Amino acid sequence: MRVVIIGSGNTATVLGRQIAAAGHEIGQVLSRQEEHAALLGRQLQSPFATGLENIVRDAGLYIAAVSDSALLSLGERLSLPGKLVVHTAGSVPGNVLQPISDRYGVLYPLQSLRKEIGYFPEMPLLVDAAHPEDLETITAFARTLSANVQTAGDDTRRKLHLAGVFINNFSNYLYTLAADYCGKEKIDFSLLLPLIKETAERVTHAAPREVQTGPAIRGDGITIEKHLELLDNYENIKELYELFTHQIQEFYKEG
Repeated sequence: MRVVIIGSGNTATVLGRQIAAAGHEIGQVLSRQEEHAALLGRQLQSPFATGLENIVRDAGLYIAAVSDSALLSLGERLSLPGKLVVHTAGSVPGNVLQPISDRYGVLYPLQSLRKEIGYFPEMPLLVDAAHPEDLETITAFARTLSANVQTAGDDTRRKLHLAGVFINNFSNYLYTLAADYCGKEKIDFSLLLPLIKETAERVTHAAPREVQTGPAIRGDGITIEKHLELLDNYENIKELYELFTHQIQEFYKEG
């Protein structure tokens, strides 16, 4: 399929590479910044442009891989009547594209994407469309990129996006706090990497609530108090420690 990619950020870059690797033709890359458009265009061996008025109109699929805020105003600046247009956002309804074309849909990669990565991550794709025939087209296209393709409406995508914030963004912030603590205390954060990997691996085989460990679930007050003493000079981490300890104990008390 001939594809036009609107955007040049993380999602546009990783998705663009995967689309090209799957044998599709990248007909054009568009981005507001010429430097970024040119860089991604070179990577994907495709033409590039900076103004939406320069968009080619002979593609079979147009992918708007831009920020949520940019999506909300894209219809004011772009019109592609009769063309199939999708966006890649989890928390934005598909009909935000309706001013662009009555053939609109969603191709949402449920994955944390960074353009710096040099591999194709496992990437579930959630798809949706205004018309059944276009959903078939988007689904068939998505299956060339991922082995895990599912139809998901606006409400389902929003909820999955929220859950993703907890398991990805929030957990990474905790890694950041732990790494900062280790650095200040002159201890080796890398010693914790096997623990991170093991915990992530466990939840692929069992429900997260079944593999919870630690002093909070054990009711180990002595260890908890020792930890809190160690955090006397780290008020923000101490506050989170107390909050999570309380929440874990209350959650498992109810369970």
